[in-house]
Amino acid sequence: MKNYLKSMPATLVFMVLCIGAWLATAAQAKTLAAPYYRSSLAQDWTLWGPDVSAHPATVITAGFMHLDAGHLLVNMVMLFFVGREVERALGSVLYVAVYLISVVGASAAVLWMDFDTPTVGASGALFALMGLLIGVYRSRGLDLRAPIVLVVANVAYSFIADNVSVWGHLGGLLTGMFLAPFVFRQRLWLRWLGIWIIALAAAIVAALRAGLWG
Repeated sequence: MKNYLKSMPATLVFMVLCIGAWLATAAQAKTLAAPYYRSSLAQDWTLWGPDVSAHPATVITAGFMHLDAGHLLVNMVMLFFVGREVERALGSVLYVAVYLISVVGASAAVLWMDFDTPTVGASGALFALMGLLIGVYRSRGLDLRAPIVLVVANVAYSFIADNVSVWGHLGGLLTGMFLAPFVFRQRLWLRWLGIWIIALAAAIVAALRAGLWG
């Protein structure tokens, strides 16, 4: 188990940030029962279209905030298993860049397609990681059916379940698909070229809809 955890330092940091943020809202709200709705910190970290021009950092902070313990638990379990495999394949530094870009990509999709809906959660980044997991399996010469089924099942769930950000999920998955042709290249400079291109594109798309430029 110790060696298992050593292989996913960045994933563990992201988990600590998400759990820590939720615990802070619970302490502020003085309740473990859906503290999000009673916490000013949670509201400040929420992505909400009409307010994002005044608080552009929410494009990222929303990816570390969760509605309740169930929402947090599901995302952290997924991050623990999927994140580790992607981090092992990409290396921690590249993985951190991919994760944060995926958060921004998911937020950009929400801003364009669901502007008036407050949105939080790590699931946008998780959908990007699930998409990249297919690339991990492919690079290892493994059967692709398992990660493909995982992606399809979660996309289907996004359209069926209540209180789920469909566009956040699809935006994250699309960001992962854009990143995939670059991050599995053998040449390191090609990987980072792709990272910078997608990062710039995601930031521009989010900024345009947020009204940060004109």
